[in-house]
Amino acid sequence: MRFWPLSRQLYPKQLLRIMGGETLIQQTMRRVLRCVPAKRVLISTNPAQAESIRLQLADWKDDLADNFIIEPEARNTAPAIALAATVLRQRNPQAVMLVAPADHVIKDHRRFQSAVALGAKLADAGHLVTFGIRPIRPETGYGYIQADLRARLGRHDGLVGHPIVRFVEKPAASTASRYVKAGSYYWNSGIFLWRASAILEELARYQPALAQAMRRIERGLSSGASGELIARAYRQLTAVSIDHAVMERSARAAMIPVDFAWSDVGNWSSLEEVAPRDGTGNVLSGNVVDLDSRNSILYADRRLVATIGLSDMVVVDTPDATLICPKARSQDVRQVVEKLRKQGAPEHLEHRTVFRPWGSYTVLEEGPGYKVKKVTVKPGSRLSLQLHHQRSEHWVVIAGTARITCGRRVFTLKVGESTGIPKKTRHRLENAGVEPLHIIEVQNGLYLGEDDIVRFHDDYGRSARSKE
Repeated sequence: MRFWPLSRQLYPKQLLRIMGGETLIQQTMRRVLRCVPAKRVLISTNPAQAESIRLQLADWKDDLADNFIIEPEARNTAPAIALAATVLRQRNPQAVMLVAPADHVIKDHRRFQSAVALGAKLADAGHLVTFGIRPIRPETGYGYIQADLRARLGRHDGLVGHPIVRFVEKPAASTASRYVKAGSYYWNSGIFLWRASAILEELARYQPALAQAMRRIERGLSSGASGELIARAYRQLTAVSIDHAVMERSARAAMIPVDFAWSDVGNWSSLEEVAPRDGTGNVLSGNVVDLDSRNSILYADRRLVATIGLSDMVVVDTPDATLICPKARSQDVRQVVEKLRKQGAPEHLEHRTVFRPWGSYTVLEEGPGYKVKKVTVKPGSRLSLQLHHQRSEHWVVIAGTARITCGRRVFTLKVGESTGIPKKTRHRLENAGVEPLHIIEVQNGLYLGEDDIVRFHDDYGRSARSKE
């Protein structure tokens, strides 16, 4: 959440268009496809984000249809990787597994492909491989890896693999400066390669409780056990990172120093590592007009943002929240998000505009007992057949033609026409035309949460009770 206000709890940064026309997860997918075909890509995610990710990866929906691994609940990277490795080993006991976070920016795809090729060779030899990023500054927001550069495990296309001496937690500034000068310390990229069987063996060695629980889950997957039984076993796992669980302990750990531009865009100041800058060092994006600012990050989503004479600042404007802070304090954005969470502020949870498989909706106004949305439905798409227990709705068509199901009635509304949907009434909104449908929806009721929905039929396979 250090990339707030662009990232939100229900809309993390991998779903954002931070650089270029594609989101980070779309960029990651294209990068990985240089190494493996789409049908061999597994997507590990959670129920809250699965729908948005399916929507963003729609270009590969046929290849990925059965390749989503849904974590019942977030348990950090070790359980997530263990679950994915278990599924992968079932499909191919000899499979080599590339773990690629979906929210990184990597500028040189060819060099990434070369690093993966060397990593796969080392993984075939039994190593647990990670990529090390040569530090360009004494960064305190990254973990570090110390490599034994005198020992060589293999080479390919100018890249060399080395044994790992140790992993180091995020250091103090003075320690980070010492690491940079030493020359044998690298940023921990969080990208890994290993045989699926090898990481499961090391998990059994160093995390026996996790491995035992994973074997129960594997038996459940093989025998067709209910999803709830598997989910219950997964929720009991201890949350732990793969670094703490295995990599810091394993004698099989290896590192490849890589020479491509990389950033995990973990906070706003890290964006300047990979984004183009103007003549005075500014990163500018969107509708920004600037006079005489230097070394600043200026982002405008929709509104015009004018800045004058800033130095080493971050300014980020979105429709419902604005962030202004010194670049040196950009790591502290997560503290702001935590305050918003404790206050129950919706701005930490999601954006005013929320995307769905059928289109999107934007919250225009809300208050006690009412909420006003603009709803957009793509041509040929429709919402689920549903009802709400706590709210009524009133729809006004402002563009396109709507086909409405309300109770037993099915009828058409054109621009300027409206209808009401009483509480506890089955209803559906559909765009049967060739142009986008836009309506204004006014909700009234004591409770207006998105989980007040009972779904009877849905084109997208969503559960009976979930967000629209």
